[in-house]
Amino acid sequence: MKSGIMEEKMSFEKWKQMKQALMTVFCFLMVFACSGKPHPEKIVAASNPDLKEHSKEFRQEVIRVAEGVHVAVGFGLANSILLEGDDGVVIVDTMESEEAAKPVKEAFSKISSKPVKAIIYTHYHPDHAFGTTVMAGADHPEIISHETTLGHLDRIVSVTRETTYTRATRQFGTLLPEGGVVNCGIGPHLDFREHNTIGLIRPTRTFSGDRLDLTIAGIKLELVHAPGETSDQIFIWLPDKKVLLPADNFYRSFPNLYAIRGTAYRDVILWVKSLDRMRQLKPEVLVPCHTRPIYGKQEIYETLTDYRDAIQFVHDQTIRWINKGMTPDQIVERVKLPNHLVGRPYLHEYYGTVEWSVRAIFDGYLGWFSGNATDLFPLPPRERAEKIAQLAGGKDRLLENAKLAFEQKEYQWALEVCDHVLRLEPDNRQAKDMKAAALATLGEKQIASTARNYYLTQALEVKGDITITQRKNKEMEMVHSIPLAAIFNALSVKLDPVKSVDTDQVVGFRFPDTGEAWSVHVRRGVAELQPRFPENPDITVTVDAAAWKEIVAKMRNPAMALLKGDIQIEGGTFDLIGFLRLFET
Repeated sequence: MKSGIMEEKMSFEKWKQMKQALMTVFCFLMVFACSGKPHPEKIVAASNPDLKEHSKEFRQEVIRVAEGVHVAVGFGLANSILLEGDDGVVIVDTMESEEAAKPVKEAFSKISSKPVKAIIYTHYHPDHAFGTTVMAGADHPEIISHETTLGHLDRIVSVTRETTYTRATRQFGTLLPEGGVVNCGIGPHLDFREHNTIGLIRPTRTFSGDRLDLTIAGIKLELVHAPGETSDQIFIWLPDKKVLLPADNFYRSFPNLYAIRGTAYRDVILWVKSLDRMRQLKPEVLVPCHTRPIYGKQEIYETLTDYRDAIQFVHDQTIRWINKGMTPDQIVERVKLPNHLVGRPYLHEYYGTVEWSVRAIFDGYLGWFSGNATDLFPLPPRERAEKIAQLAGGKDRLLENAKLAFEQKEYQWALEVCDHVLRLEPDNRQAKDMKAAALATLGEKQIASTARNYYLTQALEVKGDITITQRKNKEMEMVHSIPLAAIFNALSVKLDPVKSVDTDQVVGFRFPDTGEAWSVHVRRGVAELQPRFPENPDITVTVDAAAWKEIVAKMRNPAMALLKGDIQIEGGTFDLIGFLRLFET
């Protein structure tokens, strides 16, 4: 096979094409995006005093909340919890990176030198699972989660990964220079940037259904499936200690019923029901996975009651106005928390907001259409901008209106007008500068850390001070753990419909080391993917799954893999190049 390849006498340019094509198809990433250019080391940005005061919640310390129960607060976005037993310890959640986990691990080791018997993931979010290699050390603990967590981890390589991670970078402000991030609402910061390392270990033990009762190192644990912020969420009850770990279904902020980084609909009524199950336990100590513990049976019961009431209130009143024919824009003006809830310290909008929640609930029940027929087929953005400019008396007058709005401190209107100008003149420097200024000013006013971080990050993007690009993969074990199904399932949305409009071609992939096979059939603008080898492929590619994952993660040079015979092709190397080039970068 090697000689057959060499006989084709591929030019250097063809080798470059092959490399580019193979790199292009599955150019996937694992976690949050990062900057591709230098950015300012410091910015000066005012902050909402309530949000600034909230930073006290994240004083860095390890708190002993009960005998054998310690929680590390303020080391990263999430908390990590240490449960000490007779002959070992259990760690609940492991931080967002190896770097975030190391100081926590050191602090836990000072409390107990006993081996780690188990690590429990309350759910799949990276800030709860990406420091596991550090926490596990050399102890080889069981990694326990709900069975649905596996599927969520596999979707790290998802069809919307690029935009989700770009938006997450803005939401958490991971690229903001010093002076940008006040806090992240539920933690001081997210410790995940280009230099950080993913330390994920996939669960080795999962449970299905409602509940799993365990005794580990003499510690009695009840793991209860409790959908809320995520559908795989579990809370952990320690019946002998009356200690409840509610995971992310409770923290000191109005809950994130919708995340602006982009999420599927979070069923808020299931969230309410999960909180009701927690209330029934009558815990004496509540140890959230974000923010500080709460003590006292009555205090906890009342707090959880107010929390679930706030969620149900927003849900019920949104539905009430939906049934009166209101649109989302109309409903957000009407749904406000009642006075007895709005003043509660655990319901300030540091992370989630009522307005975003209303919009998410509307969309979750009815989808995108507002109900107003005007919205069925709206004008394209550029055409609308042209007509708005005509009303204003021309593009120059439109920009003048934006300036006037800014001077009158109507920053939202200034933003909207600037967007119209930029649709007509994308490189208009004045409009960009004004938009950036409006974004920064709005960001400074926000109590919601997520809104502040998003505004300030996008302001720097508009000015050209930062650029968000995709994170380079460097964790070999992480790459090897990604299922082939996740890689192939993300492929179809990369197909260029113009390039492939006249293509009808089938490529079969065989992976001898795993016994798996995949079919990719490009059929006039659609890529059909099947987890089996096709009957009569035009091209056959044989390669070990491990090698293929390294190639698509840009950890291995595809041209060298071909030369070494790690990739075997039947049907023509140049035909494969042409096929792969149908897919976007």
